[in-house]
Amino acid sequence: MAANSNIVIAFDLYGTLLSTESIAKELSTHFGKDKATGLAGLWRRYQLEYTWRLNSMDQYEPFSSITRNSLTHALAESGLSLDDDSIASLMKAYDSLSTFPDVTPALQALAKESSVTAVVFSNGTQTMVTNSVKSSPDLGPHASVFKDIVTVEEVKRLKPAPAVYYHLAEKVGKSKTKDAMGEMWLVSGNPFDVVGARSVGMQAAWVDRAGNGWVDQLVQEPSGKPTVVVRDLEQVVDAVKRHLGR
Repeated sequence: MAANSNIVIAFDLYGTLLSTESIAKELSTHFGKDKATGLAGLWRRYQLEYTWRLNSMDQYEPFSSITRNSLTHALAESGLSLDDDSIASLMKAYDSLSTFPDVTPALQALAKESSVTAVVFSNGTQTMVTNSVKSSPDLGPHASVFKDIVTVEEVKRLKPAPAVYYHLAEKVGKSKTKDAMGEMWLVSGNPFDVVGARSVGMQAAWVDRAGNGWVDQLVQEPSGKPTVVVRDLEQVVDAVKRHLGR
């Protein structure tokens, strides 16, 4: 898909382009603001935990099912409940999560970068991610920036399983060799995703919006840490170019 001279940059969706915390606005219509904030955090916690547990068991469930099941888990743990229609409405709202404030200016600038081939790379199902990228009020106006939407459905594994990053390579026209993997960049606000990409030889830009620095201690070697750390998405392209000496 990309010319050899192009920089392939794969942008994670949930927690990088889209704020999973923004679902609290929808939850607040049912439970009030205070409960909604805590519930949104718990929902995300179990959403991620379920993906890792499934990978460990060598099983797969579509991200839409994981998202729904983790919501009902979070509700039950919080002593709360919703009827089926309300849950369906929340699931629909998940396709229209708000972007982080730095996303729009970053994508506007990226649209002018002819040397970059940008794709979305997500655990989400093709339907979920396509809806979010092309139909949401925040991302829709910038959908043309992304040359492809790559999800994990075809390989039926979830991040950070190595198979999903090799699947990305195939989709963008790269081989699975160490050199070819090192030519691709992942941009993510999720440390587990960064570590996963680095484990197969990809480069990774970690988006440290909180400014707390890299604290993940799973892999101590430099190869398990971000190639570059940025405070927001607007810094990504320049940071990648500096690393490449361009």
